[in-house]
Amino acid sequence: MNDKKMYTNPILYADYSDPDVIRVGEDYYMIASSFTYLPGVPLLHSRDLVHWEIINHCVKKLPFGKYDRPSHGSGTWAPSLRFHEGVFYAFIPLVDEGILVARSELPYGEFRLNMLCESVGWIDPCPIWDDDGKAYMVFAYAESRCGIKHRLSMVEIAPDCSGLLGEPRVIFDGELVAPTTEGPKIYKKDDWYYILMPSGGVERGWQSCLRSKSIYGPYEYKVVMHQGNTRVNGPHQGGWVTTPDGRDWFIHFQDVGALGRITHLQPMCFVNDWPFIGQDQNGDGIGEPVEEWKMPVKGGTPFSIAQSDDFSSEQLGLQWQWQANPDESNYSLTEHPGHLRLYCRKNEKRENLLWYAPNVLTQIPQKNALQMTVKMRLESRMTGDFGGIGIVGHDYGYIGLYQSEEGMQIRGYQGTVIKEKYEGQARETCIYQKTIIQKEVWLRICLKEDQTYRLSYSTDGEHFDEADHTFPLNKATWTGAKLCLWACARENEETDGYCDYSYVDIR
Repeated sequence: MNDKKMYTNPILYADYSDPDVIRVGEDYYMIASSFTYLPGVPLLHSRDLVHWEIINHCVKKLPFGKYDRPSHGSGTWAPSLRFHEGVFYAFIPLVDEGILVARSELPYGEFRLNMLCESVGWIDPCPIWDDDGKAYMVFAYAESRCGIKHRLSMVEIAPDCSGLLGEPRVIFDGELVAPTTEGPKIYKKDDWYYILMPSGGVERGWQSCLRSKSIYGPYEYKVVMHQGNTRVNGPHQGGWVTTPDGRDWFIHFQDVGALGRITHLQPMCFVNDWPFIGQDQNGDGIGEPVEEWKMPVKGGTPFSIAQSDDFSSEQLGLQWQWQANPDESNYSLTEHPGHLRLYCRKNEKRENLLWYAPNVLTQIPQKNALQMTVKMRLESRMTGDFGGIGIVGHDYGYIGLYQSEEGMQIRGYQGTVIKEKYEGQARETCIYQKTIIQKEVWLRICLKEDQTYRLSYSTDGEHFDEADHTFPLNKATWTGAKLCLWACARENEETDGYCDYSYVDIR
C-alpha cells in the first residue's frame, strides 16, 4: 500500500479463483472455487473489501465417493454467494454431478448441503429471488462436458432451493459476440435485470453485461471492461457489491499462469443504466482495470490470511486443504500435541505418486515469491516410509526423508503430469538422494519471482544444502500451484510409520 487512503491491485496475490462477493451489514463475504481441494469453497471475510481473512469452508467434504480420491479438474467449480432472508446460500457447480447448494444462518457455522439438480456440464450457477417471491438460477455450460461454451440459460427454482421448477430456457447465445460466455452473476436494480459475465476466455477475455426488464429477456449486450492498455489480462469473472455509502465495486480475477487466478478490486458506477467498471484510460469509452484507487471503506480491519502454522490447535488451520475428501485417519493433531502427525499411507488404488494421493495436504501460496521452512521428524517402520514437503502442479517437486534398506536418506523427486483429459497421468523420478544419520531435519522451498523454485534441507536448522535442481513452477488442473506436506509409503506397502511436523514457517 502506498497510502492508508489508497489500495493497490491485486488485493490478493493468491489463487482464490472465480470469486463472488456480497455485503451483509458492514461485513463483506467472498467465496471461491477449489476443484479437487477439500474442504472446499473457502469463505473469506473483510471489513473494507481489501484486507481478507478465511473464516470457513462451505463444503467440508463432497457427498460422492469419487472425491475420496484426487479428482483433478472436477469438484467445486465457480460458485456464487447470496444472503436471503437471514440465510447464506452458496450455489456450487459440480461439473460431473449437478448443482450443489450449501446454506447456513451463520457465516462461521456449519453449511448444510443439498443437491438442487443432477446435471452434467452445468456450471457457474447464480440465484436471484425476485420481488414476487419467485426464484431463478442463471448458469453457463462447460464445453469439456457438453460441447457448449457460449450460452447462458435461466431456470425457475424452488424459493427454498430444493429443486428446479420447469425446464431451462436459453437467454443468451454469444457464439458471435461473446465466445466462451461463462461466470454469470445476476442482479436487479431499478427494474433492470443485470447479468455481469466474462467473455472471450480466461487469458484474453473481457467483462460483458446483459440487461433486460424481463427475467427471460430479451437481453441487450454491452462490453463494460477490458484489458485495454493495462497489464491486467482477462479481466475475468467476479461479483458486484455496494458499500453502505452507495458506491459500487467489482471484484474479479486475473489469470497469471502458474500461480493461478489472483484477485483485483475495481471501482464501478452506472452510466445510462449500464454498469461501467474500472477507469477509461485510453479514451475508447470502455473501462480498464485500475492499478491503484481510493480505499472503499475507511478504518477497515487489516485482516490477513494465515500461512505459517505451529500446530498448537487441535484443528487444522483454515489455510489447509487436502487433495481429496478429508480423512481423519490420515493425520492427528493430538497424538503429539503441538505437532501435525501425518501417517505414511499406501495408495489403495494405484502407484503411490503425489499427484494420485488423497492425503496430500496443500496450501495456496499468498505471494509470487516466498520461502517455506518446515521442521519434521520421520518415525519409520519399514522401507519406503517417507515424509516431506513440495509444490503440486503439472510439473511438481518434493523433498523429504526416506527410509531405505541401507538407512535414512534425503530424497528429492520430480514429477510430471501428462495431460490426458483432466485427471492426467503422472511420472516421477528421483533426482536427488543423500544418506544421513538424523531422522529429524529442516526442509525448505525457495520460490522466486521468475516462477522457479529450489528445494533444500538442513540437519541443524541453520545451514541448508540445496538439491542440485531448479524446478519450474507449473499450475495444476484449473488451479495454481500449491505448497504441500505429504507422508506416504512410497513402495506402497502397509506401514505404521508416520511423520511429525513441528511447524511450517512461510515468509
